[in-house]
Amino acid sequence: MAVLILGMILFLGGHSVRIVAPGFRERMVAQHGEGAWKAVYSLIAFVGIVLIVIGYGAARADPIVLWQPPIWTRHLAVLLMVPVFVLIAAAYLPGRIKTALKHPMLAGVKLWALAHLLANGTLADVVLFGGFLAWAVADRISLKRRDGAPPLAVAPAGPRNDALAVIVGLAVYALFVLYLHRVLFGVSPL
Repeated sequence: MAVLILGMILFLGGHSVRIVAPGFRERMVAQHGEGAWKAVYSLIAFVGIVLIVIGYGAARADPIVLWQPPIWTRHLAVLLMVPVFVLIAAAYLPGRIKTALKHPMLAGVKLWALAHLLANGTLADVVLFGGFLAWAVADRISLKRRDGAPPLAVAPAGPRNDALAVIVGLAVYALFVLYLHRVLFGVSPL
C-alpha cells in the first residue's frame, strides 16, 4: 500500500502544483526553461504512474476488503464509463462539449473515479479512485479561481470536433470494455 500511496503523491502532487503553488511553475520555467520544467514534470508523472501500477497490483494480490459492492454497481460502472472516453477526447477537440464543460478532462476523471468507486470495495480502490476523485474536484475548484490556465494543445476549433470526440471516445471505450481492460488490468468489466 505504501508504494501505491507514494505513486499517488508523486503523480497527483505533480499535477497539483498550480493548486497549491500557483506561481511556482512560471518561476521554474523562467529560471530553468520550459524544456527543463517539462522534463522534470514528465519524469515525476512517469515514476508516479509506475509506482501506482505496481502498488495497486500488489494491493490487489492481498486485498483489504472494506465492503462488498452489489453486483448491480458493476453494471452501473460500465454504463457510467460510456461518456468518460468521449470527455477525454473532447478535451483535445474543441467544440460544444468543451465549451459547455470548460474542462471535460476533469469531468471524465471524476466520472471514471466515481464509477470505479461504486464497483470496487477494497482499501486500494478507495486510495486510488478516491484520490483521483478528490484531486479532480480540487483541481476544478482551483481552475474556477484562477485567471486563465494555459490551454491544452488541441486541434483547431470546429463543428465536427464533437462528432469526432464521440466517435473516438466510443471506439476507445469499446476497445477497453471488450479487450484492453482485461489485458491491462486482469479484470473484464463484462
